[in-house]
Amino acid sequence: MHPLWQTRTELLLGTESLKKLSSSHVLVAGLGGVGAYAAEMLCRAGIGTLTIADKDIIHPSNRNRQLIALKSNEGRDKVHALAERLKDINPELKLFCINDLLKDTIIDEVLRTRFDFVVDAIDTLSPKVTLIAKCLENNFRVVSSMGSGGKLDPLQIKVSDIADSYNCRLAYFLRKHLHKLGIRSGFKVVFSPETVPKSAVQLIDDEQFKRSTVGTISYMPPVFGCIIASVVIREIMDSDHPIHDSGLISG
Repeated sequence: MHPLWQTRTELLLGTESLKKLSSSHVLVAGLGGVGAYAAEMLCRAGIGTLTIADKDIIHPSNRNRQLIALKSNEGRDKVHALAERLKDINPELKLFCINDLLKDTIIDEVLRTRFDFVVDAIDTLSPKVTLIAKCLENNFRVVSSMGSGGKLDPLQIKVSDIADSYNCRLAYFLRKHLHKLGIRSGFKVVFSPETVPKSAVQLIDDEQFKRSTVGTISYMPPVFGCIIASVVIREIMDSDHPIHDSGLISG
C-alpha cells in the first residue's frame, strides 16, 4: 500500500503506474528556475530516487522565478536547499546530491549510474551539449529545457524532438553544436517559439559562463519545469500516456 500522501496520484494513475514511478531513478541537472520545479514535481508524483546536480548558490536576483529562492536562503547551495525541501515532501525519497559543475569527467562519472531518465535544465551551452551527447551515447532517455527567458505566453510552449524546434536561440545553438557531433535528433525538448524582445536582453561581461542576461517573468520557468516533469512521468508510464511531438501543451 502506498503512503497516504500519494492517494490522489494513485487514484489518477493506478497502482501499477505508481509502482513504475517509485522504482525509477531520474537525474535532474541544473536547479534554477526550470530544474528545481521539475525536480519537485517528480518528487511529488512519486519518483522513488532522484539525483540533483548544480554548483550554484541562491542569489537575490533568483527570487523572481526560482522555487528555492527565498530571502532566508540567499547564499546557500541550491542543491542542499532543494534537497531539504524534497525530503520534507517525501522522507522516503532516495536522494543523491552533486554540488559540482557538470564538466566532461564529472558527467562521465555521474552517468555510470543507470538512470531511467535525465532532465537537462542546464542554462549554459557547453555542459548542456556534453551532457546530452553522453546521455544519447549511453542510451539514456533525456528531455532538455530550452530558453524560457524573454517569454511571456505559456500557451506557446511546445514539446518536440530537437530537430523540430524553432525560433529559440538556445535551441539553435544547441542544434548547431550537436550537428558537429553527428547528432540531429533523438531527444525531446521543451521550447517556446515566442519572439524575445531585444529590450529584454542585456549584455554582461562579469560572469564566467554567460555573455548576456535575459529578463524573465515569474511563471515561465516553472511552467517549463512542470512540462518537463510531465514528459518524464508519462514516458516512464509509457504507452498509456503518449506524448505527441510539436503540439501545444493543452490540458
